[in-house]
Amino acid sequence: MTDLNNETHGLRSWLERLNRAELPAMAVVVHDLLRLSQSETASVAQLTEVLMRDAALASKVLRVSNSVYCNPGREVIKTLSRAVVVVGFDQVRMIGLSVSLLDGLLKNSPREQLQALLARSFHGAVQARNMAQYLNQRQQEEVFIATLLSHIGELAFWSHAGKTADRLVASLNEPGADPDKVLKREIGVTFDQLTVGLLKTWNMGEIGQLIQASRSSDGPAARAVALGSTLAERVAGKGWTHESVQALIEPVAELIGTDAEHAWQQLVGSGQEAVRIAGNCSNADLQQWIPRADDLPLDLSALLQMEVVPGTPSVDEVSAERKPEVEADPLLQPNLEMLKLSVDHLKLMARAPMDVDTILHTVMQGLHRGAGIERIALMVLAEQQTQFRVRTAIGKGTQRWRETFALPCGDGAKHIFGHVLAQRDCLWLGGPKSQELQSLVTPAVVELVGSGPFAIAPVIAGSRRVGVLYGDMRLSGRELSASQLAAFKRVAELTGLCLQRLSQR
Repeated sequence: MTDLNNETHGLRSWLERLNRAELPAMAVVVHDLLRLSQSETASVAQLTEVLMRDAALASKVLRVSNSVYCNPGREVIKTLSRAVVVVGFDQVRMIGLSVSLLDGLLKNSPREQLQALLARSFHGAVQARNMAQYLNQRQQEEVFIATLLSHIGELAFWSHAGKTADRLVASLNEPGADPDKVLKREIGVTFDQLTVGLLKTWNMGEIGQLIQASRSSDGPAARAVALGSTLAERVAGKGWTHESVQALIEPVAELIGTDAEHAWQQLVGSGQEAVRIAGNCSNADLQQWIPRADDLPLDLSALLQMEVVPGTPSVDEVSAERKPEVEADPLLQPNLEMLKLSVDHLKLMARAPMDVDTILHTVMQGLHRGAGIERIALMVLAEQQTQFRVRTAIGKGTQRWRETFALPCGDGAKHIFGHVLAQRDCLWLGGPKSQELQSLVTPAVVELVGSGPFAIAPVIAGSRRVGVLYGDMRLSGRELSASQLAAFKRVAELTGLCLQRLSQR
């Protein structure tokens, strides 16, 4: 687009310019998907009809639906209707909303200001949406869109302003520059005014009203929008461990009706979820603009005791690089406090769902560091339920399982994994009582995990068979105690409940 700076000055002029761009087409898709979220009778056909209007959008939704984040069982999804069955109606709708907005804004000019602000807006939207699940299920999408669009005026400007944006950056970078005065001088309108104007012209006045209400935190939904936006802004500017971020824990706990520990877990889990969804839903590398929360402790007291030594990297800096897998100590001992904390977190996540990776991280840490079980793995049904594959594992030597483990399942493949899943029973293979089942520990199983005793339990999410949880003490040769086996069984049950709750969301 040619630069029209001489003509583009003031609210009306900028609205005309932006509405001549491709943004209105994006707004129509967002508006229609939002309308479906407000309808109690919305059908799969209506959802697929909206998404199929744009072949590129439909293709992107299918790609995201096939990602590990949305589809950990790796079932091949070829149609949008199948995506709704596997991933869920609400999840597919949210993917469509996210893809439409992110791609629509990033299409022309992925400048740094745009990417940073869009990543921050997206992080805030995920945070706000997950807070809203405690308030009113029907408002979740409205809260998500309101938070994501709360800076649409500025986003649209950086996306379509061309050379005018370059000049504005130079003016804003001048020493002592007042942002509001610079905006009035350079473009004749503030970004907030542009946001309100765009939403009105796009017939999204209700979302605009919710954004306006969030400025004064007028009502629970508006409060969720405000807290989500503020949290994302502070995390982006100062990192997760900054005191200004910690100051938001109590207000979030008060809003969602829980304690500070649970609220912190909710915020960290939502931060992890935002990073992973942003990586799947956008062509641009928005992940780099959202500080990672992977290595933050879920235990709030542990976070508050952390000390930052001057000159050393912060949690946010080191978590940008994935840390190597923690190898199990051959003399690993149970940590009952860690086990109790993990079980408590899983109970909370069974009521208020987190993303898959947060759930599985809690499972692995609880059984490995908490129960003291040396090697843990979750083997899930994959490839249209024809193979057991390792979804996640922890302990010395388990890295190769994630890369090479494949065990056929079905009528023609009889082994202990399939037996446990069919019988829905937790077993300890190694004692006298399990001798009659030793024939099911086939050479294929031994080749994959080695010979020796092990524990195995089914993971069932409602009526859906997810896979099996596996644990052994091969590194030291010890047997599992009765209390360790009880913890193993309980965590397997809670894993299924968490995944069932997640699929319902």
